Amino acid sequence: MSLIIGIDPGSRLTGYGIIEKDGSKLRFVDAGTIRTETTEMPERLKRIFAGVDRIVKFHGPTEAAVEQVFMAQNPDSALKLGQARGAAIAALVNLDLQVAEYTARQIKQSVVGYGAADKEQVQMMVMRLLDLSIKPQADAADALAAAICHAHASGSITKLALLNALGGMARGRSRGSRRR
Repeated sequence: MSLIIGIDPGSRLTGYGIIEKDGSKLRFVDAGTIRTETTEMPERLKRIFAGVDRIVKFHGPTEAAVEQVFMAQNPDSALKLGQARGAAIAALVNLDLQVAEYTARQIKQSVVGYGAADKEQVQMMVMRLLDLSIKPQADAADALAAAICHAHASGSITKLALLNALGGMARGRSRGSRRR
């Protein structure tokens, strides 16, 4: 069983979502947003760092997934987004969590099955996958989607490692040796 936190970084609203993965089952734990509510960028970054730090200390996730920055039309917006993302990642690694990074397309593909899905589609699939009766706020849904994406990706990696280990045991010999 693992507890996964997903982060959807933003300079004004940073979404977070926490799920529990037990085998192939996913269970909702918590989700919300960290609101910076200030115009000063250094203060926003401080609030993002402190918010992520507080949430991780409270819930104790064992894994983390963060959405990667996409290249926006506005370079200033992309820079602010990158700084917010950096504050969140710094808080996670400061608490000794390994951070997996996924593009928005990878996250949407994993959750919705379509890499160009809109926010509404992501929210609806997050509700369905986690059996939620209430639609999460868009940034929280995106963060939950990042956590779900990581759960799927880490499950695939574990299965591949197991299959490789079993395949080597089943053959009982190294690649170079052949019977004649």
